[in-house]
Amino acid sequence: MNPKNNICRDKWSFWGLGLVLYLLCFPPLLADNLKDIKTIQERIIAELLENEINPEEIEELLTTQLEDGTWPGIDYKDVSRTGFEHRIHSGNMVTLSRAYSKRGSKYRKNKRVRNAIEKALANWVENDYFCDNWWHNQIGTPGNLVHVMLLAGNDMPKELTEKAQPIIGRAHLEASGARPSGDRIKIAGILAKNLLFVADYQQFDVVIRVIEGEIKFSEGRGMQYDYSFHHRVDRVNNTLSYGLGYADAFVEWAGYVADTDYAFSTDKIQLLVDYYLDGICKSMVYGKYPDAGVKNRSVARAGALKPMHAETPKKMLLITDYRSDELKEIIQIREGSIKNTDLSHSTFYWHSEHFAFQRPTYYASVRMFSTRNYNMEVPYNSEGLKNHHRGDGTNHLSLTGEEYLDIFPVMDYQKIPGATILQKEKLPDENQIQKPGLTDFVGAVTDGMYGAVAFDFKSPHDPLEAKKTWFFFDNEYMCLGAGITGRSNRPVHTTLNQNLLKGNVTVNSIAGQKTQNSGDHELDGVNWIHSDGAAYLFTEPQKVSLSNGPAKGYWWDISKQSSTPKEKVTLDVFKLWLDHGNRPQGETYSYVVLPHVDVEETRGYDLQGSLKVLSNTDHIQAVHHKKLGITMVVFYQAGALDLGEGLHLTMDGPGTLILHHQGKTIHKIAAADPGRKLGKLHFSLNTPIGIESKGLKTQWNADKGISDLSVELPKGVYAGKSISFE
Repeated sequence: MNPKNNICRDKWSFWGLGLVLYLLCFPPLLADNLKDIKTIQERIIAELLENEINPEEIEELLTTQLEDGTWPGIDYKDVSRTGFEHRIHSGNMVTLSRAYSKRGSKYRKNKRVRNAIEKALANWVENDYFCDNWWHNQIGTPGNLVHVMLLAGNDMPKELTEKAQPIIGRAHLEASGARPSGDRIKIAGILAKNLLFVADYQQFDVVIRVIEGEIKFSEGRGMQYDYSFHHRVDRVNNTLSYGLGYADAFVEWAGYVADTDYAFSTDKIQLLVDYYLDGICKSMVYGKYPDAGVKNRSVARAGALKPMHAETPKKMLLITDYRSDELKEIIQIREGSIKNTDLSHSTFYWHSEHFAFQRPTYYASVRMFSTRNYNMEVPYNSEGLKNHHRGDGTNHLSLTGEEYLDIFPVMDYQKIPGATILQKEKLPDENQIQKPGLTDFVGAVTDGMYGAVAFDFKSPHDPLEAKKTWFFFDNEYMCLGAGITGRSNRPVHTTLNQNLLKGNVTVNSIAGQKTQNSGDHELDGVNWIHSDGAAYLFTEPQKVSLSNGPAKGYWWDISKQSSTPKEKVTLDVFKLWLDHGNRPQGETYSYVVLPHVDVEETRGYDLQGSLKVLSNTDHIQAVHHKKLGITMVVFYQAGALDLGEGLHLTMDGPGTLILHHQGKTIHKIAAADPGRKLGKLHFSLNTPIGIESKGLKTQWNADKGISDLSVELPKGVYAGKSISFE
């Protein structure tokens, strides 16, 4: 026997075994699988072709394109993080590819358009434009190029599309940006589209499972257990930035693979719906307008607070009927078919130190930070250059959702709504924006409808500290500050609001009532001030500072992107603040915000008959709402408090409580530990407690007339969450 024949036989035996093993592990796609693949690809292309073609835009691109495939007006030399206008070039390729592929388009299969796409693609492949910002290299550029491939790639020279593959291939699962968060889903989605183009269906199945697996709770990057979203390990709230992209990318693919063998599980889809409704939508005014308090550096981009579209919830309804009524309601609100429906809630995102409060006619929020979280996002790519104090107990109020729309180039960044700030000649350098928190008693207690927010504030920027609380009810909320102490010869200000000025400002003081003329004002003996449908009432006549009139600034001051406008911006702005003076020692403030009222309703509001401040010290801050029968208390340390009507409360350590009661009859209790250190909360009331529930122990001492209560607090990833008992 010829030894060479033996070798040949052994070789083929080896490869034959390999083929058997391969077929066992990766069987050929059945006809049904191929049908599913075709369906998915058709859905992707159909979505890419949804938008109408603008013939004027196409003609402009065709006539202005240069012989080397580039377009005039694009800086092809600047590949910096603040530049990379090459994204316009790749976007032009997608626009031309849509016109080339869309049925009914006058440019469909047009040779002139095909040549323009080919020249533009050849230029990109030849130069391989690479940005200093990884995002363009791993998401922006591969995303645009893979869309060109799906739309027009089969009509491009094979050699050219093959040369594009390494560039598209930078979107892969081991890429630096493919971290467990929104970007991992985006990168996996680009990879999946490219696998469809190159017909690698086995790997496509693997990537689809990666996308599905990203919908999960996380203690690091990703969706948090409170339905907020963290993109980085700094634990800054990214729900309305990266968290939006996370949801959109998953829903996009859930729709592509629906009713195929690649479909996502029901559990994953329902979890995404929960995140969208309870995380994203509840962080928005009426589920439509982004809360400025959740935004980070993106406020330096025009339109950052524009109303959200309804496409994502519409896509959800196509793949599930879970919580469909709520999704339909969000769609109707966003499309304008219904107005401010009752989406009322009181929600605290304990992983992100953010509180959101919604009523049919207004939305309010409070943004904070603690030893667990950093205060603000780093100003990546030179955006958000003045955000130093935008996490310092920021209290935004919205009636329409447009109160802060594009105010940011003219904003006074040392007059942040709700924040107490040491006034400086200028803000520190941009590399000093992000700081870790210095206190851990930061949080809120909520029963789902009402809430009290507590912030043991210590500035990471300045020698300043304060105890700040907000108490939210149906038609008003009260703001208390105590222990305001600064160790600098600069003034300390607490700003009630800074928003766009619309209409008149009315001032009511001990001297009478008047419409305030435009300008900067120091006012004394003020009872209340009304502006743009909201009123700010003081518990006693107060000296305040008011500015109502034009404010000037530049987008360029807060963003150094090459596309940032450099023209001066002038907007009418309302600013109202309290001046605590230089080097304040233990100063306080108390005021009430009345949203959605006119001047007459403000004048008729019975402050004394509605709200009572029970305590406003650096030990205890507490408010009682007489009409609702609700008392909210924040204990920074052990203490006792007279709640009125013969009811006394004693707490043996720090904690927060909401008590629903009529006199001494307790109907409902909510409790939380903002410090996240306690296993149980112990307190006592001088009345029998008839509430019995898991997690609550009560013991009545008839001799002393005292009920001792012990609340078992949530632990682990739920530490900081409120617990309620009826």
